Amino acid sequence: MSSLNAASLFNVEGLVVVITGGGSGIGLMMAKGLEENGAKVYIVGRRLATLEAAEKQAKHGNIISIRGDITKKEDLTRIVDLITARDGLINVLITNAGTIGPNSIGLSKDATLQQFRDHHFNADIEAFTNAYHVNATAVHFSIFAFLGLLGAGNAKGNVQQQSQVILTVEGAAEKRVPLDGFAYPSSKAAATQMMKQLSKAFVSYDIRVNVIAPGSTSSPICKFPKSMVPLQRAGNAEDMAGLVLFLTSKAGAYLSGSVIVTDGGRLSVLPSSY
Repeated sequence: MSSLNAASLFNVEGLVVVITGGGSGIGLMMAKGLEENGAKVYIVGRRLATLEAAEKQAKHGNIISIRGDITKKEDLTRIVDLITARDGLINVLITNAGTIGPNSIGLSKDATLQQFRDHHFNADIEAFTNAYHVNATAVHFSIFAFLGLLGAGNAKGNVQQQSQVILTVEGAAEKRVPLDGFAYPSSKAAATQMMKQLSKAFVSYDIRVNVIAPGSTSSPICKFPKSMVPLQRAGNAEDMAGLVLFLTSKAGAYLSGSVIVTDGGRLSVLPSSY
């Protein structure tokens, strides 16, 4: 088969992948796309029922759920030990788990300065900090927990492309408009900056680092005005599967240190830092 054939370029057979927050939403879309095309996918999450339901959607029985809390080192260690015993390596870690934190729901666009101040000052400080705990701190420790397995993937050479860490941040990290409040987007922006630094730090270890910034995928049948989303729809499973297949296969093997926005053009009509 020609090396330029799409089936060869986008081949992910034999890939071993871990996805945190892989039991639902974007994480599950990526898990299903990878597994249907020959990858073995471990999904990590806290909710057992959600994980079990996700496992049942596997095409070839290769979505394997592991219950665990990525904010706890003991859980990360247990998960790493389990995968080490089963496979001895991974090729891709997708850090997808996240939480929103205090937001702007209930705050009028015409709020007075006092109302604006009260809404945000009266938010629970622990809930704000927790957004950073899950969206940035836990990402850091998850990556370093799996670093040995990513190195083992390179050493084994079961696929041609170098091992990789992928972070999903959604477009919130790039927006200057605080549609989701301030905790979520700023914590995701912190994680994005960390990934850029890690892409440099991991050069000598041959581990690539990239970021995916998806737009809304919550209402796939929803229609949006062109002024809000130029492509006038939410993202869907095909969009997410196509992107992750590109990134994790030979087709995307030359990428590292990149932030890829897939949002239907949303950031092009919003003030943003992208």
